[in-house]
Amino acid sequence: MDKIKVAIADDHKIFGQSLGMLVQSVSDFELLFIAENGLDFLDRLNSAPAIPDVAILDIDMPGMNGIELNKQLHRNKPEIKVIMLSVHLEEELITQVIEDGAGSYLAKNCDKDDLIKAITMVHKEGFYINQLTLKALTLAAKNRGKLQKKAKQLPSNLTDRERNILELICKEYNNAEIAQMLFISVRTVEGHRNNLLAKTNCRNTAGLVLFALKNQLFEVNS
Repeated sequence: MDKIKVAIADDHKIFGQSLGMLVQSVSDFELLFIAENGLDFLDRLNSAPAIPDVAILDIDMPGMNGIELNKQLHRNKPEIKVIMLSVHLEEELITQVIEDGAGSYLAKNCDKDDLIKAITMVHKEGFYINQLTLKALTLAAKNRGKLQKKAKQLPSNLTDRERNILELICKEYNNAEIAQMLFISVRTVEGHRNNLLAKTNCRNTAGLVLFALKNQLFEVNS
């Protein structure tokens, strides 16, 4: 099995180097490079021996920050899955980077096992949103729901089966598991997932989870 190739961008050298050591300590991961900011990341990407499978990006960096780098990678290198790291946990910021194409958003002080799981899941499934982020987004959705009825903004042609599959996606089931649970083929699940992306105008699976939370189609258990 090929190792998951990882690249890092963080302007704090000690943190970036520590993160690199963590990546190198996992036998299934391969560290390609550590960049100091977005521009440095793009330069190193051009000379790297391989394309990263997963990029771990700090949000606050000089020159080009993680938000702009995430946009550029999604636009020009969509095969690179992005995990955003930040000390900020504001719902608006989380929403922005996920809508821009990031597959995960983690606090910088997250547990190492959480980061390892994020790298694995983002590479395998395209997204990983941990309980802390889920609860932050759910709370924000509930607060907005007190002021307006979000259900009225749902696509009118979202079917019951699509809502069912969306809920299972939020629970981190993959296509094969969903197919087995619903007694349908994996290809049928893939078709429903693609329809959900089209109907909700989401860029990736993380965007679908965000959509479900914002529209209160999925509730996080306390």
